[in-house]
Amino acid sequence: MAFDTFNFSKVNFKNEILAGLTVSMTMIPESLSFAILAGLTPLMGLYAAFLMGIVTAILGGRPGLVSGGAGATIVVLMALIVSHGVEYLFAAIILAGLIQILVGVFKLGKFVRLIPQPVMYGFLNGLAIIIFMAQVEQFKVIEKGMSTWMSGTSLYVMGGLTLITILIVLGFPKLTKAVPASLVAIIVTATLVFFTGIDTKKVLDIASVSGSLPSFHIPMVPFHWETLEVVFPYALIMAGVGLVESLLTLSMVDEITNTKGNSNREAMAQGTANIFNGFFGGMGGCAMVAQTLVNLDAGARTRIAAVVGALGILFVILVGGPVIEQIPMAALVGVMMMVSIGTFQWASLKVIKKMPKSDVIVGILVAAITVLRHNLAEAVLVGVIISALVFAWDNAKRIRARKSIDALGNKVYEIYGPLFFGSTSTFIEKFNVQEDPDVVIVDMKESRVVDMSAIEILNKLTEKYAKVNKKIVLRHLSKDSIRLLENAKGVIEVNIEEDPTYKVMP
Repeated sequence: MAFDTFNFSKVNFKNEILAGLTVSMTMIPESLSFAILAGLTPLMGLYAAFLMGIVTAILGGRPGLVSGGAGATIVVLMALIVSHGVEYLFAAIILAGLIQILVGVFKLGKFVRLIPQPVMYGFLNGLAIIIFMAQVEQFKVIEKGMSTWMSGTSLYVMGGLTLITILIVLGFPKLTKAVPASLVAIIVTATLVFFTGIDTKKVLDIASVSGSLPSFHIPMVPFHWETLEVVFPYALIMAGVGLVESLLTLSMVDEITNTKGNSNREAMAQGTANIFNGFFGGMGGCAMVAQTLVNLDAGARTRIAAVVGALGILFVILVGGPVIEQIPMAALVGVMMMVSIGTFQWASLKVIKKMPKSDVIVGILVAAITVLRHNLAEAVLVGVIISALVFAWDNAKRIRARKSIDALGNKVYEIYGPLFFGSTSTFIEKFNVQEDPDVVIVDMKESRVVDMSAIEILNKLTEKYAKVNKKIVLRHLSKDSIRLLENAKGVIEVNIEEDPTYKVMP
């Protein structure tokens, strides 16, 4: 069955349900942790996990993708929470959702395709390290209001239970793949702790997960221009961070499953989910890479698993809190550590010697920014910018000109390589205005006029030859190059040779 084709007769409901339950269990501690980190109530994190999960599962552009209360989006709003309070947070989340919907409506989600492979490697490797480090943080306890590392028996117990969980995740698939190994590991470890009475850190030690249904609430903020000035910058950043992480996750799933998701539909779904968050008390979020990988590894292939995962979160809030609170953190830590190991792109280490040095540097830099700043959008943006500059520099050096004299005594410059802002200086150095004959032909058959810088340099070249009473003619321009020059009429003056074969303008 194709990954994004829904056919009830071919759906493995057992895999979908079990995958969803596993996802909900792994999402709980992460949602709680980020909510507490941002100074919010734990329930706001769980509400976000439920609302993001259910809305994007139904409306999203990628079956199998899991969304929830992600740390990447709430971290950028922490300053707003501190300075203006939770009500402004809700307003920012709603506005961010509107921005994300507009991105989808205007079909801007496709630009995620411009992200180079080294940036993807860096993004995923950095994310794997963040996930692993977050699990290591669970080996801390609060004593006298201070966070300290475990020691002695508590450390050995936590480490031992984590190791048991990892071994089950690794070994159980060798027995059967009918049930997700991560879910089995959580159940076995929790059962072991329950029946032996082992004293170890549990979900309850982070926060209570019991509550009621989220209720509709209009953010209590003044409706005037000053409020928009405060909220808009945060909303814009949150929208960007959320979309980058969500669309990168979508691309990752595309690559894993060899299928194609709908980035614009996903952008609109993410926006809709965030609007619901703003009106129903969630902290907002985006796609979650780790939980998506758990979902895929557990055999999910339709939207059902994500729906089950979201409903599982709601069940925990309403009914199952007391049970979930007793799950040992070691079980969840072990599962997420294995997700971290699976997320890391080990193949990138094998090809590192074969990749261009610039690509290696970009990959390492993106991973470093991701780890150090915990800002995936910033890391990806820096990686894309550097990759673009490297690409521009490489192409700028490739422009060259082959010179000859035709039967009429005219000098012909055959240009090879794109003419754009990076290559204009090298391009104009190819010409010898003083020594060239009265007519000079620039053959652009193997070149392209790409941007305004290219148009301007052609104008300057024409003026240079005109000052010494010589004429320069452009030949074999492509259609798109001609269109650019036509649009610049009145601003520049260049001579284009009529050539019916190449359908240039008269």
